[in-house]
Formats: sequence, structure tokens, C-alpha cells
Amino acid sequence: MEHKLLSTVSNYNAEGVKGLRKIFVLVFLLVLILSACNSSKLSFSEIENVPNNVQDKVDSNLKLQSITDGGKGYYIVFHSSGDVETDLETQGDTVTIKINVTNLQDDVLKQNTYYLTTGPEPNKIDVLVNGESIPFDNVTIQ
Repeated sequence: MEHKLLSTVSNYNAEGVKGLRKIFVLVFLLVLILSACNSSKLSFSEIENVPNNVQDKVDSNLKLQSITDGGKGYYIVFHSSGDVETDLETQGDTVTIKINVTNLQDDVLKQNTYYLTTGPEPNKIDVLVNGESIPFDNVTIQ
């Protein structure tokens, strides 16, 4: 009888531990999903394949354009006749995109497209080209 009782208690404890593990895993996954949904953090990357609805709004006669993506982020389009390197800096609510252009060639104009996401707070975007602040020639809101 004692052996049977210990066996029943052991099975009950094992099932309880399995149940707690399942609950822990579900809670952990839920926390991960919710934190991923709320993590609108700052990011900046070059885009090779520009979506058609964005490319249709690009004007090759303009040097610097901003095209918003329905409040999710910004396509920053920069036309240059040289090699482009970029860097990103933040200070307070200002995001500064630093663009350095080298090896200028008069006959070649290249479109450089970047995608910028910012946090949930409104941000000011400043663009420096070779250290000089330049305004956007056009800002498009989709």
C-alpha cells in the first residue's frame, strides 16, 4: 500500500512540474512577442530593392528626399555622383544622418536609398553631407 501511495504522489508531482513548465514556456513566449511588438527602436540600413510604391515617388532631379512609410519609418533617398558612406547619431530627439561622399564622378549619378525607423517619440531628422547640414528637397507622406 505504501509503495502504491508513493507512486501516486510521484506521478502527481511529475504532472504538476510538467504543467508548470508548460505555463512558464507560454508566459515566456507571450512576453517575447509583446516586447517585439513594442520595440520600435532606432535603425538605419541601405535598401537595395526599393518597393515600387516608393520608387514611383522618387525624383532623380532632387538630391535628398524623405518618403514616409505610413508612419512606420522613412525612406531616405540621396542622389550622388560619388561613393557614399553613412553613419547615424542621436542626441535628444534629433536623429542625425551623416553622409560622406568621396570619389566624385561628374558623369555618374547614383540613387542611394536608406530605411530609417525611429522610436515612438517624434524625432527631428537632420542630414549632414560632408559635414554640412542640408535640407530635404522633398518630403512625401504616404
